[in-house]
Amino acid sequence: MKHLNTFLVAALLLLGVGVTNAQDENNPWAIEVGVNAVDVYPVGLDDEGRFPNMIGDLAIKGDLFDEYFNANDHWNILPSISRVSVGRYIGSGFTFTAAGSVNKITKLGNVKINDVTYYSADGEIEYSLRDVIGGPGGWFDPTLGVGGGYTWVDDVGFGTANALAGVRFWVGENLALSFQSAYKHSFEDDYGIIHFQHSVGVMFKFGGKDTDGDGIYDQDDECPETPGLPEFNGCPDTDGDGIEDRKDACPNTPGLAEFNGCPDTDGDGIPDPQDACPTVAGIASLNGCPDADGDGITDAEDACPNEAGPAANNGCPWPDRDGDGVLDKDDQCPDVPGTVANNGCPEVTVEIIKQLNDYSKTILFDTGKATIRQESYAVLQSIVDIMKEYPNTYFVIEGHTDSVGSDKSNQTLSDNRAKSVRDYLVTIGMDGSRLSSVGYGESRPIATNNTKAGRQQNRRVEISLKK
Repeated sequence: MKHLNTFLVAALLLLGVGVTNAQDENNPWAIEVGVNAVDVYPVGLDDEGRFPNMIGDLAIKGDLFDEYFNANDHWNILPSISRVSVGRYIGSGFTFTAAGSVNKITKLGNVKINDVTYYSADGEIEYSLRDVIGGPGGWFDPTLGVGGGYTWVDDVGFGTANALAGVRFWVGENLALSFQSAYKHSFEDDYGIIHFQHSVGVMFKFGGKDTDGDGIYDQDDECPETPGLPEFNGCPDTDGDGIEDRKDACPNTPGLAEFNGCPDTDGDGIPDPQDACPTVAGIASLNGCPDADGDGITDAEDACPNEAGPAANNGCPWPDRDGDGVLDKDDQCPDVPGTVANNGCPEVTVEIIKQLNDYSKTILFDTGKATIRQESYAVLQSIVDIMKEYPNTYFVIEGHTDSVGSDKSNQTLSDNRAKSVRDYLVTIGMDGSRLSSVGYGESRPIATNNTKAGRQQNRRVEISLKK
């Protein structure tokens, strides 16, 4: 008892050291050394097995769990290390353990006897209730289990079926205090011994693999071959910016989370790797470089950085006489305001097209022919004058007929009349490359062909923009 008391005091001191995880996938192996106590008394009254209930007026057995904790009178304890076990975690909270123990029996309940040797070898399956009761990683680790084994008392052996209950207190990184009580039921009615075996020991778990040596086992390490930090599940943060390397676009330079770990030295909202001028605040459209005059040319490339100007003139202002935003050197109509899309020339409006078609509808031809009558020459000249005001515009001369006559003849007549107008416009000064002609015959009437007035409207020439 002196040795047992010493052991228990040491156990209580260790309990104050700290807590850790129980045996698990990271440390699947565990070795336990300790002492055991054998008690034949609180097993229930029966006359089976090697011992009777009573010898004389002295009780060997009592009711089940009777005087269960009466260590002084009933427990047989060998005052030295007397139990060793090796356990292997097999998953889902279960552990398989092989245990061996030695003892000396000097007490059979209230009967004192001469020393009798006791040996046992047992296999146990234990289930940890730690996760159920205290949550993963708790220090309090109660267990339940079943098993079987073989016991020799005074060189006479018998098999047992075992029921186990215990608790472990994890007090260090891999260290626990273990307390267990096992009820061992003998299979031999004649010479077996039903008994309790209690044990207390120190358990050390081991076998965890930590390839990168960062203190986080490979089982829980998302970067098992690279030393890392617990807060990143074992992955590194080389630049210490709080963003793990695998999510850090600049893992060797401290940066900001909003830029995936990259810095923004000039504070312009553009991370340095995408900033062409990382030390001078700039704008995103110029890749982080400044543009003091706002002309779209970086100051470094602008010959007039404080005066807006076109790139064609190295950022300096360029003459634009008509103020249409198209430089004179590029303006095909430098004295007439136009549009950039039309190279500085005015674009033809719906009103202009209407005016051209008002003229074109008055063009007269000889009956059934494509010959233009002379009285239409003035109208044609007006058409050319308007077209020349839009030097970048391309026009299509369209010919149309009424439905009198065959489709084929009407198609031919419309083709010829449209071509005739085009050719005449070229002869009076229009650029032929800007004109094309097409005939539609009678296929596009704008009025009914059942009346003379309607047929007259359908016999027409129209002008449209070339698309």
